[in-house]
Amino acid sequence: MAEAAALTLPEQGGQLIMVGVTPGVLDVALLTQHHVGSVILMGSWTSSTSVLAATRELAGVEGPVPLLIAADQEGGKVQRLKGTGFSTIPTAVSQAKMTDAALEAAAKTWGTQLRAAGVHLDLAPVADVVPSSVGKRNAPIAALSRGYGSDPTLVSAKVSAFIRGMEAADVATAVKHFPGLGAVTGNTDFATKVVDTVTTADSPLLASFNAAVAAKAGAVMVSTAYYDKIDPGNPAAFSPAVIDLLRSNVGFQGVVITDDLGVAKAVASVPASQRLLRAIEAGNDMAITTNAALAPAMLDGLLTEAAASPALAAKIQAATARVLTLKASLGLVECQT
Repeated sequence: MAEAAALTLPEQGGQLIMVGVTPGVLDVALLTQHHVGSVILMGSWTSSTSVLAATRELAGVEGPVPLLIAADQEGGKVQRLKGTGFSTIPTAVSQAKMTDAALEAAAKTWGTQLRAAGVHLDLAPVADVVPSSVGKRNAPIAALSRGYGSDPTLVSAKVSAFIRGMEAADVATAVKHFPGLGAVTGNTDFATKVVDTVTTADSPLLASFNAAVAAKAGAVMVSTAYYDKIDPGNPAAFSPAVIDLLRSNVGFQGVVITDDLGVAKAVASVPASQRLLRAIEAGNDMAITTNAALAPAMLDGLLTEAAASPALAAKIQAATARVLTLKASLGLVECQT
């Protein structure tokens, strides 16, 4: 893609990171100095008016490419944007009881509200299938009512309906958390090492991610858990085997984004300068840091290595092209392949 190639290496690197922004805190200097390409709205937002004021300011931030603005808007306990202008989104457990048509229509409404508030990407839906044998012992999904259930067919249908509804509202989705957090008990936000001993490369638990790709999810989020039967030596976000599984077996060619690499305990032992580097080397296109203060170190680690590695620089450009393609689909840039 010519647009990606036209950017400098630091500008390309900036497209590969998404940083957290909280109400009343907007570090424009950080965003511009490091050519940051995407932000995620963190904290508690209490009305569409406050969100729109922030997204308009973000849209005005100078940079080589407009910012992509994302939010965690799943429903239930995970809904960052609330109050006037935003529906109260039910939990995934409740969404699963809706017909596919009703969920699609509801998701279109929720997406329309997001787009009206200046948000382009919803980091949802959750496609993790929680086996009935695990149930509520599954801390990251079932215990928080974030999952659609234990039947891969049902989960696939609901994930697809949610994606179609958001797509109809011109909001992209990032389905999560590949290759699934349903079979674990620990939560990667709070535990240093969460291990899945069940999921294989051809596991039925992956069916919902296949469905999400077929429904044209704009991005796939990769977890920071370990998967013993896929790559026991690396967390998924740093695993070439996991990314290859997503690209080759599942067939996803869009943006692959990591779960949070900022404050999550799962990556706390990895120096900040190595987190984005390891993510991109593994095959991701973008990494999230909800702690914006880590962005300079994360980018410096990636760019320092890329300056001496043509192979890594080529990976960065390819990842930038996929990010720009996503942005183009949302009307943020014009791209010619």
